[in-house]
Amino acid sequence: MKYLVIIEKGPNNFSAYVPDLPGCTSAGNTLDDVLAGIREAIEGHLEVMREFGDPIPEPTSESAFVEISA
Repeated sequence: MKYLVIIEKGPNNFSAYVPDLPGCTSAGNTLDDVLAGIREAIEGHLEVMREFGDPIPEPTSESAFVEISA
């Protein structure tokens, strides 16, 4: 499965979240750190959902860029 991951750059680090998996987040000092962390977070999130018998949501989120005149 491929889930959309939103990555935000802060002043001192990066953070990431998965819109299709509410509460699934990660943070890291570098982009590589946050990508590794969110992969681990997704795997853990899905593992806990399976343990509790919760249905695994299909990835449905999409991304797009909207260009505007600034």
